[in-house]
Amino acid sequence: MRLVQFIVIFLTGLCILLAVKYLAGLSDYLIPPPEEISFFLFNKAGDFLFPALNTTIVAIAGHVLAILIAVIVAFWARTGSRISNMVKTAAYNLQAYPVVAIAPIVFIFLGDGLSSRLLIASLICYFPLLLSFLGIFSDPVTDVEHFFRETGRMDAVTELSIRVFENLDKIITVITGSGTLAMVGTIVAEFLAATNGIGYVIRKSLYQNNLAAILSSLFFIGLCSSLYLMAVEAAGRMIKKKIAA
Repeated sequence: MRLVQFIVIFLTGLCILLAVKYLAGLSDYLIPPPEEISFFLFNKAGDFLFPALNTTIVAIAGHVLAILIAVIVAFWARTGSRISNMVKTAAYNLQAYPVVAIAPIVFIFLGDGLSSRLLIASLICYFPLLLSFLGIFSDPVTDVEHFFRETGRMDAVTELSIRVFENLDKIITVITGSGTLAMVGTIVAEFLAATNGIGYVIRKSLYQNNLAAILSSLFFIGLCSSLYLMAVEAAGRMIKKKIAA
């Protein structure tokens, strides 16, 4: 369903763009005609699909890394102690710096390869995850936790498990939504300095003023992103079903 919705939205946007072209009498140099866009979408699909898959794989890895970082930071910051407040402040301050300001430092130390794309993707999508996990891990489930404390079976892992189970729907929603940010982060990294991925293809197309290639890149970005989010949602439903059983 998500895939169909994306295709409908993309085609609607494309029709609006072409309508503006013909109503305003814009040249083919500014906005390419439908046949040129179709040529890139179908005849040169491989030139965009494989870089988009490359980007998606890196985005998935960055997304997983961001989830792990957010869980660890939220776990340590949930208690409200001096150390937890320091961890929280450091995480918040890091988010205050825009990616374009941090990216040059990342590229200087890590180069323009996989590690840089992975790190930047994680930096962009970890913050909403952190905020959500921090809120969930810090919010007690009073009745259930009281029972475990009274029976002497409460520890940090049990406490965390109770709160995660109670807020499982929220966690799945946040993780799914942050997957889009992981794609954005990877593409930004590729656009800035990388030599692989769909962001690099967009950068080359921009220098060549090739809007048809850029539109094709956007289509395959949306396609891969939709497929990944569908997979995350499906995994979330399976986890919920298994836990409920």
